[in-house]
Amino acid sequence: MISALPDFPWDSLAAYKQIASRHPGGIVDLSVGTPVDPTPLVVQEALAAASDAPGYPQTWGTPTLREAVAAWFARRRGVPDVDPDGVLPTIGSKELVAWLPTLLGLGSGDVVGIPAVAYPTYDVGARLAGARPVVVDGFAAYGPQTTATRPRLLWVNSPSNPTGQVLGVAHLAKVVAWARQNGVVVASDECYAELGWDGEPVPSILDPRVCGGSHEGLLAVYSLSKQSNLAGYRAAFAAGDPALVARLLEVRRHAGMIVPWPVQCAMVAALGDDGHVVEQRTRYASRREILRDALQRAGFRIDLSSAGLYLWATQGDGCWESLAWLADRGVLVAPGSFYGARGERHVRVALTATDERVASAAQRW
Repeated sequence: MISALPDFPWDSLAAYKQIASRHPGGIVDLSVGTPVDPTPLVVQEALAAASDAPGYPQTWGTPTLREAVAAWFARRRGVPDVDPDGVLPTIGSKELVAWLPTLLGLGSGDVVGIPAVAYPTYDVGARLAGARPVVVDGFAAYGPQTTATRPRLLWVNSPSNPTGQVLGVAHLAKVVAWARQNGVVVASDECYAELGWDGEPVPSILDPRVCGGSHEGLLAVYSLSKQSNLAGYRAAFAAGDPALVARLLEVRRHAGMIVPWPVQCAMVAALGDDGHVVEQRTRYASRREILRDALQRAGFRIDLSSAGLYLWATQGDGCWESLAWLADRGVLVAPGSFYGARGERHVRVALTATDERVASAAQRW
């Protein structure tokens, strides 16, 4: 039975959006991480070339796509041994986050572990399955396990949305060791992995230094929305344990949860072209520097934020006071309380606005 769902968080921003929209320079909306830059031409061309698609696509994804994902992991993430049989394209990553507990057969009495400051859909996904979401403050927070407290599924998010925190190899390795000792599936949301800002590669849960070369019980979740401006394509995938992927595939085939054929072809093009990723990362780096400096001049402190599309900022007051202060200056951001009680003194500031809008926001502060 589905647990009661929370109100959709962004609906509560309507009044602040109205205030920001009255600014003489117009609103600068930094509340949602939706890309604003063009989809790379190489991807557009691949989509167009595949537009004659009268037949049903493969739920599992074409062998070419699954091999492209495996090659991408080897080339970009330091994971040389992803089995193409352990790859599954998904209709965006939010869809998989929301339905993974259900696809894994979780239900009443089961626990889903989620981070203390986290993307709201981890909580929603547990509720959709009728399971119980429980905040896990570090993998060791559970201590000795009982069947009543042990999660069947544990979410890890690195780089974090909203904080931009990156979990290192040593921490992830401890998570994996603990999960295997307790029979827990670990799903690692890594959607911002190509957007690290401290010069160090962001490790994957599938990294051999983390998992010892075995992907048993592990799934990495990734989206091309952020690195390739493909949010409108709903192009994402899960990779890891082939046995887990087979379980997901069985349900998805019955439910018709299929990534369209042209999108699968576009994903192959995006995964094979690193140049546009570097170009987009450079755009975000410039916007990040401008917004970070402007926020700091305005009295905000930037915490964590070492990767991803957001700045995790605080004035020391409650998030709604900061939200109102920014809205009065024509800028809309997301309150940290959307992401859990520990976010109540922060706001999340997205880098996803045009150069002109970012410059306009910076001048207002």
